[in-house]
This record gives sequence, structure tokens and C-alpha cells, in this order.
Amino acid sequence: MEIFISLCWPVLILLIFLILKHLNTRKHRNLPPNPPSLPILGHLHLVKTAPHRALQALSNKYGPILYLRFGCLPILLVSSPSAAEECFSKNDVIFANRPESIANKILGYNCTTIGFSPYGNHWRNLRRLTTIQVFSSASLQYSAATRGEETRFLVRKLFQGSDPTAWKKVNLNALFFELVYNVVMVMVAGKRGSVMTNIFGPMKMLDICDYIPLLRWVGFKGMERNMVNLQKIRDVFLQRLIDEGRKQIGDSSSVEGKKTFVQALLSLQQAEPEYYTDEILKGLILPMFTAGTHTTAITMEWAMSLLLNHPNELGKVREEIDSIVAPGKLLDDSDLQKLPYLRCVINETLRLYPVGPLLVPHLSSKDCTVGGFDVPAGTTLLVNAWAIQRDPKLWEEPGAFKPERFRGFDGGYDGFKFLPFGIGRRACPGSGMAMRLMGLALGTFIQCFEWKREGHNLVDLDEFTGITLSKVKPLEALYRPRSSVTSLLSQL
Repeated sequence: MEIFISLCWPVLILLIFLILKHLNTRKHRNLPPNPPSLPILGHLHLVKTAPHRALQALSNKYGPILYLRFGCLPILLVSSPSAAEECFSKNDVIFANRPESIANKILGYNCTTIGFSPYGNHWRNLRRLTTIQVFSSASLQYSAATRGEETRFLVRKLFQGSDPTAWKKVNLNALFFELVYNVVMVMVAGKRGSVMTNIFGPMKMLDICDYIPLLRWVGFKGMERNMVNLQKIRDVFLQRLIDEGRKQIGDSSSVEGKKTFVQALLSLQQAEPEYYTDEILKGLILPMFTAGTHTTAITMEWAMSLLLNHPNELGKVREEIDSIVAPGKLLDDSDLQKLPYLRCVINETLRLYPVGPLLVPHLSSKDCTVGGFDVPAGTTLLVNAWAIQRDPKLWEEPGAFKPERFRGFDGGYDGFKFLPFGIGRRACPGSGMAMRLMGLALGTFIQCFEWKREGHNLVDLDEFTGITLSKVKPLEALYRPRSSVTSLLSQL
């Protein structure tokens, strides 16, 4: 009898919640189109695999602004530039919040990190601090040395393991992640570290237990338990970085040059210990690994996959670099602005394979209108950037790899048709650093080595749709040093 009662309570709570949600939506008579749905599940059964493609199909059938339900959560799906612009221009403040979720609370230090915290003074302070310390023009200029050193470190590693007379295979997926991880580690803590691929994947903001709370009560697939265990491992790692930084400051009365990110945060903690607790500091460091490593590495992997399948475009990148960079010199950060075609390749990669195809979810803080439709407060906003960036009404040959389409691109398209880093107040603050690191790494690898596919078949471009849009099969390619730079590489 006790077991029966314990099971009835969650069902009763869920039913009350659904009834209240239904009554709330009835107040909004002009909701966006709502495709047929199932009880409890809502529209979840329609997006079981490849959500960006499934949601694109729904938008093609019912329109670019849809009102869906993922379990008990109301969802506004936007798949057109005009609707996205309305969300992030007229309603930018309203959609500046993030939906609450189990992951946000457990993995996001109780929703206090820059990615998960509600819009307000705390978030603005985190954003300002992160921008000044890491992503401002001055900080990006200073960190150019780190990006250059780590890129050369891997180039040297590749060269030492190569044979000028024979092609050698390399796993570029692992190589790119090692590069980005080391750059972040040096910026954060002043040192390289063992690559932690298993604990610093991008955070999943919403999952099935958020859509159907009853599943949380029964411990569905151990999701919450797994999150708690993962958070413990992450917390130990981040606390160690803070403790090491604290020890370094204690060992020396003065630190020459610019402080590491950890040291800068510890200085703030000394001035305001009540606010800048160790937990807040760890929440500031965490996104550097979760949002800044896999996303950048995956984009570089897609870019090289596309270039290997399009050797003519690969040749154009190499010719551009050779025409700009003097003989006997490696590409550096200051050369990137003089390499427009390389930038076109990266932008075209981001168009075809945005790492976050649905961007990061937003949440409406109050009632608003989008495209003439009512949107209730508490609605989660999903923007299908993948669908917008492949819309045949907006792009000529949208599925083709044509870097030239970005000639003259100066940072923005009218009409919100290109938004791989998000847009509005909660857009990715690290886009500038990501573009610089991707340009430097791809450019240097192309300058120093010849590349080709393994075998005669094209590189497999099948997508694995998890939290990010990655390749099903990690990229492996053949390389050998270019004879024109062998002497230079031997001196690294």
C-alpha cells in the first residue's frame, strides 16, 4: 500500500502541473501553430533522432514559428531569420533567461555560472568579468602568444613523428582537442595538463527528466546520479586548479606579466571574499572547458573534413598563406586578418555544421509576441540555426561547400541568416577567440603539411547529434611535411 501511495503522488503532481499549464495556455488565444501531439509526451516522439533535422521538417510543414510541447515544457521553435531577429531584438531582454533544469542546478553550481545563471546583476557581473579577463581585444592580443606556442607545439609533435618520404596517418579529432584543451589550460592555470576528454564535454541544458518530471522520481537511467558523480569529478579538478593558483600567489609576493585566469579570480576573491567564493570561481572557470574546447575542436574537424573532400579549396587556402607569409616564417596571429579565404572556409564550415544546431535554449521571462503570435511567459525558445543556415530561400545551393559566398563578409548578415555563435545578450562571448584559434591552427597545419584522404573515398560527413553536432566517425587523414618548410620545421 505504501509503494502504491508513493507512486501515486508523482502522477498526481504531474497531472496537476499539466492541467495548470493547459489553463495557462488557454489564456493565449493566438498561439503559434501547434502540430498534433501525444498526451504526456507532447511532440517529443517527433524529435527522437537528429532533432535539428526533425524540427526543420516540422517547420517546413507548419511554418517557421511553432508552439510545441516537450513533455510538460512549452517550446517556441523559430526557424526563420525574421522571427529570430524579433526574438533577439524587440524581445531580447525577455528571452535573456535560461530554462531551469536538473543539469543547470547540478552541473552549473546551482545555476550560478555564466551560461546557466538567470539574467540579472549576477550574470552581468560574470559577463563583464569574463570579457575583461579573457575575451576583450587586449586580452585576445595578449593570449595570442599562448595560441601560437601551443600550435607550434603540436606542429613540432607532428613533424617529429613524420617521414618526409611517406604519408602518415593522424587522428585529427584527438589532435584538435589536445590543442584547444592545452590553450585553455595555459590561459587558466599557466600550464598544460592531461587531456580530460571524458569530463568536459558541452553541458546538456535540458533532458528527458526535465520534460517528464515523473522520470526523475523513478531515477530514469540513473541520469541524476550520473550528473552528481560527474560534478564531483569536475569539482575536484577545478578546486585543484584554484588551490594551486592560491599556492603560487602565496609562494611569490609578485607575479611577473599578466596573471592567469585563476590568479586574476583569486585577486578578486581577496577583495570581495563574500561574493567571490570558491564555488563562484569554479563556475567562472568551468565554461572555459565545457563551452570552449569541444566546440572549437569539432569545428576544426569539420573544416578539415570539408577541405579534404574539396582539394581545390584546400589548395586555395595554401596559396593564400604562401602569398602572405614570408618564406622561412610560420603563420602567426597578426597574419590572420590578411587571409580572407581562410576566414571564408571557417565561416562556411560554421554555416554547414554549426556545433550547436539549435543554439543554447532561452526562456521567456514574461508574455510577449513573436511574428504576431502570443508567446506565454515561461516558454523555452529554440532557434534552429542549422535550418536557417541551410534554407534554400536564403542561400544558393545551401548544401554545397562554397567558401566564396562569404567574400566581403564583415561579421554579420542582414536578417539574422548566419548565427553559429548565437546572437543577442547571451551570444557566445568566446567567438572572437574561437575564430582566431581556428584560423591559426588550420592555417599553420596547412602551411606546414600536405594533407590527403585515406583511400579513394570521400571523408564521411555523417553527423552524430548529441549535445553538439559532431562527426560520427572521427577524422583520420594522411599527412607529410611540405618540402618548402622542412628546414623551418626542423628548427622548432
